[in-house]
Amino acid sequence: MTPLQRALVEKAGNDHGFEYVLPANDHTVKLASARHRVQVCISAIDGQYTLSFTSPASTLLSAELARSLPALRRSADSFVAPDQVALTQVLRRAAELAHALPNQAVRDFEASLTQELTQLPEELKNTEVERLVRQRIGQQAFRSAMVDYWDGACAVTGIALSEVLRASHAKPWAACDSDTERLDVFNGFLLSANLDALFDRFLISFSDAGTLLLSPRITPDTQARLGLTQPLCLRWLAEEHQPYLNYHRNRFGALM
Repeated sequence: MTPLQRALVEKAGNDHGFEYVLPANDHTVKLASARHRVQVCISAIDGQYTLSFTSPASTLLSAELARSLPALRRSADSFVAPDQVALTQVLRRAAELAHALPNQAVRDFEASLTQELTQLPEELKNTEVERLVRQRIGQQAFRSAMVDYWDGACAVTGIALSEVLRASHAKPWAACDSDTERLDVFNGFLLSANLDALFDRFLISFSDAGTLLLSPRITPDTQARLGLTQPLCLRWLAEEHQPYLNYHRNRFGALM
């Protein structure tokens, strides 16, 4: 790798979620971050960049990267970026997924919670105040992971106006058995406000194929007013969504 290529790779990493340069050999650049646990080793051959990722969820990360960037060529367990523009796209998306995929949201939640609880007066610990603090920080971590995973756009409509997007749980916060479930990015979808309100009340759900299911309680007139007359479908649906979606669909069916 030439000095210019090395400098360009390091800058691309710093600008797109991999701010640390780790020791490596003369032929590669190894990048990491203090904000997530994914590392990437990059080599340059004939103007192309080969990226190999390591993380606690390497298989899941690779699958999601392949889905997000279908035009990207794969070589064994690596991704090949044909130019500098593609290199930055891969690094940016990998960093987003690193923040979103299990269990980074749990780690972020625990770190933020520890910091905030140290500032909480002793008499308020183990009270309703602490419970509300936990819920607020957890919901913030969940929303952040959702925004990263869905690339800042509604999982159905693709609307990218952040002010109207909501992080919707499939298995509700109160029904979850652990913080791992509550903060799992696959436990729900990033939805526009009207879809979120319906999903939260089990008035809509999604099939195994991701198509929108409507409760008969939503009349044709209401469907038209809500913009639900056209067939709608999730932009994608991972296998890891299915257990939570099954829970939601059972609740949806029980209210029909």
